[in-house]
Amino acid sequence: MTRRRAKFVTALGAALALLAGASLAIFQLSRARCFALVGEAICHVDTGDPVVALTFDDGPTPEGVALTTAALRAQGDHATFFLIGGAVEQNAPLVRQLLAQGHEVGNHSYSHERMIFHLSAWYEAEVMRTDALLRAAGASPTLFRPPYGKKLIGLPNALARHNYRMIMWDVEDPPGATNARAYADEILRQARPGSIILMHVMYRSNRVAREALPLVLQGLHARGLRVVTVGELLRRRG
Repeated sequence: MTRRRAKFVTALGAALALLAGASLAIFQLSRARCFALVGEAICHVDTGDPVVALTFDDGPTPEGVALTTAALRAQGDHATFFLIGGAVEQNAPLVRQLLAQGHEVGNHSYSHERMIFHLSAWYEAEVMRTDALLRAAGASPTLFRPPYGKKLIGLPNALARHNYRMIMWDVEDPPGATNARAYADEILRQARPGSIILMHVMYRSNRVAREALPLVLQGLHARGLRVVTVGELLRRRG
């Protein structure tokens, strides 16, 4: 190998390593819970009140809504449901049911695709198509949760144009929990005043989380933490 070729190969390797490092950094930034390159990513609310916000992503599905609302009603609690526009299109009465029971609904995009590396018009359509469906069902959504927590610049800019707030979380489904008790205990270990808790219970594949929901609610109350919507939590911001 000539000296010139060796230098080229070395430079190319360095460039590829730099590109890989930059890509990894961008990926990590895109899923950061409490940081956004543009706008504000709200993952926790500073408050002196003993309250937490409980949030559910995806759906709505008939069985998921029935299960969650029954568990919440048993404790006198209200929660925030971040709904997918495609599912809302098929299940608009479920949105009205959630609202009638005093729950809050938020926007979780139309397609539930990762919201990075798209054109501006794509973000606009994802947000506003779902916004229109939620409003047609009687909601006035102002909160958005990025699918998979992914966001960089395009999504926050689209949300800012329509006065949406980006809601993340500081407590979530424990990875690897194989039974309801272990799941609930891990949620309760992490929860603190001002926490925004994320649970996935809408689908049959979320069996452990479904079974854990009553245990989570009971445990939060036993610790003196009241469950409220994200909107209520934000109003208590210190």
